[in-house]
Amino acid sequence: MSNTKRLFLFAGYAADGILDDALIFYIRELAKLGDVILCMDSDCTDSELNKVNHYTIARMGHRHGEYDFGSYKRAYQYAKQHKILPEYDFVYMANDSVYGPLHELKPILEQMESKNTDAFGMVESRHTHYRHIQSWFIGMRKSVFLSDWFDEFIMSVKQQPHKYLITVLYENKFTDILEEHGGTWYCPFVCRGRSVYNKPKKLFRMGCPFIKKMSFTRHNGAIGYQLNYVLKHCDNATAKIVLCAANHAYSAKYISWLLTSNPFSEITRGIKYAIKKIQGTKQ
Repeated sequence: MSNTKRLFLFAGYAADGILDDALIFYIRELAKLGDVILCMDSDCTDSELNKVNHYTIARMGHRHGEYDFGSYKRAYQYAKQHKILPEYDFVYMANDSVYGPLHELKPILEQMESKNTDAFGMVESRHTHYRHIQSWFIGMRKSVFLSDWFDEFIMSVKQQPHKYLITVLYENKFTDILEEHGGTWYCPFVCRGRSVYNKPKKLFRMGCPFIKKMSFTRHNGAIGYQLNYVLKHCDNATAKIVLCAANHAYSAKYISWLLTSNPFSEITRGIKYAIKKIQGTKQ
């Protein structure tokens, strides 16, 4: 797999247009494994985009309001227009809704690629009546990314009035259309319901190299001890990058409170979350 050629279509977002160290770190790690095209759904200055100049083959940063799939579409368009898609063995769509990688990424990619499926992803979302590849990390081989159906699918992406429609029309739909065309897929990690957000410690111990950013705001801080575990058991330099980015995103005061780990605070947060959930159910 040493000569494998990969292209990463990377979707980013920054409310203030700033590329923080966690985003740069993620892109830099991807660049070790393939070529990267960055598309930010944010207005970014050239000086900000130039922070990843050495790690990307193209960069763009203008607010388009089509979320991650809109960025995937624009990165794909660039690759298509420059006629470079056929050069690659695998094309990935990845976004910055996660922090990481916290483990070495190359073995995970090679594991997924070795399954000989048409597509694969980091995490399978499994619900009672359906299952799909979570869209924050999807890989495809030529049978998908050079197909007419994928071109039609990705080029159909447009701004939607509600964010949940992005999931229905694009995230879920990608897996549906893949299967309709006889495509096969695989994910090394399976998450039921919202466990990708609620069980970061379990996923980390299983070898998943990412934690969802949303985990930092879940359950009234009741899973702060899990995040604390992850940050204490990953590479120290990586943990510092994640903490710095989280402080910027959520405030240093909040992160300090969230990661304060003692039995009393954990029990208190858990009880408060349980009461809040019960009250919400009754309403």
